[in-house]
Amino acid sequence: MTTTIHVLQPVSMGRRVKNRIVQGLVWLAFAIAVVPLVSVIWLVVTNGLKRFDLEFLTHSMRNIGPRDAGGGAYHAILGTLEQVGLATLISVPIGLLTAIYLVEYGSGGRLARSISFFVDVMTGIPSVVAGLFVLAFWVLILGLGYSGFAGAIALSILMLPTVVRSAEEMLRLVPNELREASYALGVPKWKTIMRVVLPTAFTGIITGVMLAIARVAGETAPLLLTVFITDSINSDPFDGPQMGLPLYVFDQAQRPNITATDRAWTGALTLILIVMLLNLVARLISWWRAPAKGR
Repeated sequence: MTTTIHVLQPVSMGRRVKNRIVQGLVWLAFAIAVVPLVSVIWLVVTNGLKRFDLEFLTHSMRNIGPRDAGGGAYHAILGTLEQVGLATLISVPIGLLTAIYLVEYGSGGRLARSISFFVDVMTGIPSVVAGLFVLAFWVLILGLGYSGFAGAIALSILMLPTVVRSAEEMLRLVPNELREASYALGVPKWKTIMRVVLPTAFTGIITGVMLAIARVAGETAPLLLTVFITDSINSDPFDGPQMGLPLYVFDQAQRPNITATDRAWTGALTLILIVMLLNLVARLISWWRAPAKGR
């Protein structure tokens, strides 16, 4: 019986030096990517905390002059939540059904390829183009006027390709063995998608939806063209102009006085906090609905 002994060769000095250099370059690239992000967050937080109080969150700008102190962004917060919520209700069902068709039924057909092509085209559409489309069709041609719902339509156009692509990738990651096991038990395809495929990909789909929401929550151009600007509270997104936090920041930032600038910084901070809160809620839902939890 012969025993073979393998002797580990020491790592050469040249390879160690190269490894250290590459590690240093990786950390340098990480710092270059993180420093601007941290600086922006730091700037928004330090300037936004000046007016971040209960009055700002519970009052509107009605009867508040350009140079007057006080006022708040309640009307803008309400408008943003309604507009983004409506855009999510429009884009998520359409995007999810499109992704299901591409993965489960398309099978590389001509229609599936056409849909994929147009989704790729929509990904690169500038936000102002979506706003101009809704302005021309909804506001001018149909004559339905400015409203929060018109802004939601423009935002849903921007959300749709992100929802489709993220959901499509998550559905493709579901192992085919799970589908085949369900088919072997005699379960119809539609029920397999509902009971097996979608629950397995649920966490990734939620993440994609949150990416789409974060992508449109700060859009200003489409809202400026479709929602317009108002200083009053309008809780009806289907009737009349309605404010949004991006519009609020834009409106206050262009006023040449320190009180309006402080309100603009606080509006930007509020928008960041809303997006972070929505992401936290999505994480909790994904954790609660994870397959390992059995729910």
